[in-house]
Amino acid sequence: MKKYLLIVTLIIVLGACGTSITTLAPSTRTPSITITSTTTASETRTVLPGETQILPLTPSSTVSPDAWRSLPVFPLSVSQRMMEVFKHGLGRGRDPSRLSKIGDCQNITPYFLAAFDSPSNYRLGNQYETLQSTIDHFSGSWSRKSIATHGGFNAATVMNPNWIIIPRSPECDKGETPSACELRFYNPSFAIISMEEAWSGDLSKYDHYLRMLVEFVLSQDVIPIIATRAELPDSSISINATVVQVAYDYQVPLWNFGAAAANLPNNGLSKDGFHLTPGTVEGNYYFDDPARMELGWTIRNLTALQSVDAVFHGVTK
Repeated sequence: MKKYLLIVTLIIVLGACGTSITTLAPSTRTPSITITSTTTASETRTVLPGETQILPLTPSSTVSPDAWRSLPVFPLSVSQRMMEVFKHGLGRGRDPSRLSKIGDCQNITPYFLAAFDSPSNYRLGNQYETLQSTIDHFSGSWSRKSIATHGGFNAATVMNPNWIIIPRSPECDKGETPSACELRFYNPSFAIISMEEAWSGDLSKYDHYLRMLVEFVLSQDVIPIIATRAELPDSSISINATVVQVAYDYQVPLWNFGAAAANLPNNGLSKDGFHLTPGTVEGNYYFDDPARMELGWTIRNLTALQSVDAVFHGVTK
């Protein structure tokens, strides 16, 4: 009976993306190590067989809260640390032609990236035709439904095995978290991490669990590409400064979607201030259409592709 009630409760909670949900702490099982983040207290996390030892953080200065507004939309280079992560990943058999997605409803198929697996559903135009080689390289990853992406997921839930029942993935082992299952089963070299939910403004928790998630992905020798989000200028809850600080502290690639969205009408958002414009799929990948290039979903897909392209070429040059 308790198990039935848990399943019903989780389904209700995940009914709508953008709704504040209860934060569940990541699983802790022995053996464990202590992870100490730069801005949070220490917390234990399980080290599973095959993990690389957590890399130490590199101290960095505090990033200005508004720095994300002027930073590049996609990485102009990749750190030496990411070069090493990529090399280690290849050594353990990571597939350099595979990309995983870890996120909430802003990252689900068919809205996010999926059309790049269907040539008739996107148009690069002359300006972006150089991105075709990256589209071809990651063929199959764009439209694949990730185990670690679901409406209502956040940085804590993807690190908790109780949430693996939502996707009902038979590929996952008992006690495995959505993020661990995704990286083990699909075996990618790269992972886009995009988490819109900020727990009703509790940025300390958002920072804490985002760091734990990034550290876990790094421990798997997978390169995380973390994303800022579209936000209104007067937003009472801003997560972008937190995301940028994490990117700087761990020297991981930043997909600064928020900066690109800031140039769009209403920052690329609909009237509710959360969902991107438009809510349909058709035309969201037409990068040669000026009208479509004014919409949040079009720019989200384009800048995500540009970021993957920059990181992939950065570590393989």
